[in-house]
Amino acid sequence: MSARPTKRTRRQDQVELAFLEAVHRRRENNWRVWEALGELYTRAGRYEEGLAMDRRLADRHPEDPMVLYNLACSYALTGRPDDALVVLARALAAGYSDLPWMRRDKDLVSLHGDPRFEALLQRKRPPDK
Repeated sequence: MSARPTKRTRRQDQVELAFLEAVHRRRENNWRVWEALGELYTRAGRYEEGLAMDRRLADRHPEDPMVLYNLACSYALTGRPDDALVVLARALAAGYSDLPWMRRDKDLVSLHGDPRFEALLQRKRPPDK
């Protein structure tokens, strides 16, 4: 989430959240709803609820690099750096490769300066030419 949401965006998010929560109550096994809810919960600062959706997604898609990356972000946002780093390593192993974004992703700022985070970034660094 690079920009602070405007009032209009926050209102739209609230409407969308209410709609998706209603859909989720009726169709609780729809992984696309989990994905959308996870993103909206996180954007709304409801990190624990976003984490719950991301965990469900990771159980359903355990090798998907984006699912794993988002789960790592949720762990970082909820103050679980050890879990975040373990899952971030899994995301990289599964093929996540946008290292420039990882370096500036505000969801991972709590990991900056952690030698384990820096080691992950160095391990995946492309070779010098």
